[in-house]
Amino acid sequence: MKKKNILLLTLLLALSVVLTACNFGGKEEDKSASEDKGGEGSKEINLVIASEPPSLHPGLATDSTSGVILQNVFEGLTTVKDGEVVNAAAEDVKISDDQLTYTFTLRDAKWSNGDSVTASDFEYAWKWALNPANASEYASILYPIKGAQAYNLGEGSEEDLGIKVVDEKTLEVTLENPTPYFLELTSFKTYFPIHKATAEANDTWYAEVGETYVTNGPFKLTEWQHGGSVTLEKNENYWDAENVALNKVNISMVESETTTVTMFDAGEIDFLGAPFGTVALDAIDRYNEEGILNIEPYSAIYWYKFNTTGKYTSNVNIRKALTLAVDRQGLIDNITKGEQTPALGMVPTGVAGFEDSEGYFKDNDIEGAKAALEAGMKELGITDPSQIEIGISINTSEAHSAIAQHIQESWVKNLGINVKIDNSEWQVYLDKLTALDFDTARMGWIADYNDAYSFLEQFDSAENGNNDTGWENADYAALLQQSAKETDPAKRIELLKQAEAIAMTEFPVAPIYYYTNLSVKKDYVENMAPDQLGNIYLKYVDINK
Repeated sequence: MKKKNILLLTLLLALSVVLTACNFGGKEEDKSASEDKGGEGSKEINLVIASEPPSLHPGLATDSTSGVILQNVFEGLTTVKDGEVVNAAAEDVKISDDQLTYTFTLRDAKWSNGDSVTASDFEYAWKWALNPANASEYASILYPIKGAQAYNLGEGSEEDLGIKVVDEKTLEVTLENPTPYFLELTSFKTYFPIHKATAEANDTWYAEVGETYVTNGPFKLTEWQHGGSVTLEKNENYWDAENVALNKVNISMVESETTTVTMFDAGEIDFLGAPFGTVALDAIDRYNEEGILNIEPYSAIYWYKFNTTGKYTSNVNIRKALTLAVDRQGLIDNITKGEQTPALGMVPTGVAGFEDSEGYFKDNDIEGAKAALEAGMKELGITDPSQIEIGISINTSEAHSAIAQHIQESWVKNLGINVKIDNSEWQVYLDKLTALDFDTARMGWIADYNDAYSFLEQFDSAENGNNDTGWENADYAALLQQSAKETDPAKRIELLKQAEAIAMTEFPVAPIYYYTNLSVKKDYVENMAPDQLGNIYLKYVDINK
């Protein structure tokens, strides 16, 4: 997604302590009364997220926690249904023969305040994200647009952007190169419109619930108790409101994975699974026996990022040693237990063109790791492994802690180095990564669109807002640029594989495993399953008790 997504992994280490779950859906008697009525009053769902959303601005959000809120209160020109791109705010799209010009005709849609959604609202949002003064870390996802990269890097002008408002309901977009997945991109949060008049009148419009938080999606944000809960209600001004079944969405912020399982068992939440919480390890077998555990494919990877400017992790052989000395299959078998597969490259094997990838290194290659460590020590002038101190940074989570301890044990036992684990609250953690204030740090990446470029593009420059490693390579960047211009699909895939191979000789990241997505839901919840990118669109969800 940066996706600096919270990507809490799909299976977690359970605590032995039984925690009392809180009821966030109002007084218990009120909730029961609503359910007894049947009808419209019961069209309410209770969910959880793991933390406070870092930002509810489409141009600033980088993580999946913020993203799942945004994609349900905003809507792009397109959206996704059953894994397929469909028209959303746009009722028609015309593409030129050379695949470079897209003409979007907007439908007669309204903002939550009743104003018409216009082409200027899209133009404003996209130009805002590309304006280097606004430091949008996801600006690069707009780079397929003509002039976007140059403008965002301070080398071009706003006037040169291929974004043209033809009239109130027509937006013309010109691309740098044919981009076969462009209509997937227009469903992504950075491409969402922003109510221009509101944003220009109040530059902190997105910080709180109220009249300034104007949205165009199927739901509107009606309550935001920072650090506590978020409430969404059906947007009566949404163009397709008659096909939105839910009236209200109660989302509580619960950090403990064990607590969320307790809440699900108690009937206080109706669905549990990324991006709405995660299934704890000790509940998996029970849910499986009950026949309610769902395991879905997931175009996502769990990896450890290296600070390539760090005291020890600046050395490629040290990074290689740390990467090879991870027992991924043992981690999956004994800790995560979610049918994940060891990641031996940067692009999941479920992505088109990479299905047969055998990876770039051997899992749990202790001998190879020791050889790389010895080479790295020699280059750094170190005579004993105990002189090396490596920190593992994680955001607070039982799951990430369990994984970190598994990897720590391997590095200490097999390499003889000193390893410490530190954890931080989510927003603090994101700031640490941006500042390169770490040695190695866990992170997950869900594809923004189902293409290998989504996994590789973030490392095209050390300045890329999603990079967080300090690593860059001119040959790698050149291959990505060539792939963007290549119209032959097979040749394009080959260029991307060559780029991946370069990164996997320099190890800016240590791939750990390719995700699966585990979830459970109550019988009365309908049409609620994540797609391959982990998206859940509440527009399609229904409650029938």
